[in-house]
Amino acid sequence: MTERQDISFAAGGVQLAGWFYPAGDGAPVIVMSHGLSAIRRLNLDEMAKVFQAAGLAVLCYDHRNFGDSGGEPRQEADPWAQVRDMRDAITFARTIPGIDPERLGIWGTSYSGGHVLTVAALDRRVKCVVSQVPFTHGARTFDTWVPERAREKTLLRMQKDREARYAGAAPETVPAAIEGTETEEWVKKTDTHGDYVNALTLRSLEMLREYEPHSFAARIAPTPLMMIVADRDTQTPTAGQLETFELANEPKKLVRLDCRHYDPYMSHIGEASAAARDWFLTHLG
Repeated sequence: MTERQDISFAAGGVQLAGWFYPAGDGAPVIVMSHGLSAIRRLNLDEMAKVFQAAGLAVLCYDHRNFGDSGGEPRQEADPWAQVRDMRDAITFARTIPGIDPERLGIWGTSYSGGHVLTVAALDRRVKCVVSQVPFTHGARTFDTWVPERAREKTLLRMQKDREARYAGAAPETVPAAIEGTETEEWVKKTDTHGDYVNALTLRSLEMLREYEPHSFAARIAPTPLMMIVADRDTQTPTAGQLETFELANEPKKLVRLDCRHYDPYMSHIGEASAAARDWFLTHLG
């Protein structure tokens, strides 16, 4: 099998870095990206190789401001910039020699699991979508992460950061993988080469609070949708994911795993990757 290739492509004025996994002439292609503060070197290679082995080419990339991709300010996750970049990634993928541009799927997880819901609703070049443990509700998720007793103080801190940035100050950052959390546990297990930067701009959380991918669910059909949901997910709460699936129209399929948010990348990667692979093969193969 041909080895993965290092690639880069232009998106919204920056260069995004990624990997391309060839799968022979005329192959379908899957566009993949990671979650809120994650980079492709954390588990996505294993997932992409499952797709490639099944005859699916893969374009996997880092979001702007993260990992090997360009963009400023570093460690800032702007959801709508990432959505536009995903659509540019689709455009680029369709130009890769040897792939079939009419058989294109998108796969996203966590934050990008929300992005693929949004993009699939907006872009009919997408012929199949898999959304794994997706971020679906901005305000509700923010309120889950930030206890009520700390919420007013946090919102005031965001306001002060916005005004400081307007005056020319550097963006304030906070840890993305907070000590003692499931995120920190996952990063410690998977970041074997020290590539992960444990920081996120405060404004990233402000923009997260404004982003509501569930509102696009009803517009995805007739594009086939699979959602892979972790029943013990506290990062992107399970209830919101199930509500979002109910909003979507056929064709759709729900896969429920008895695990936590990060387990589909680790202990349950076999089940999660096989379900996604088979969905893509059914609708693109």
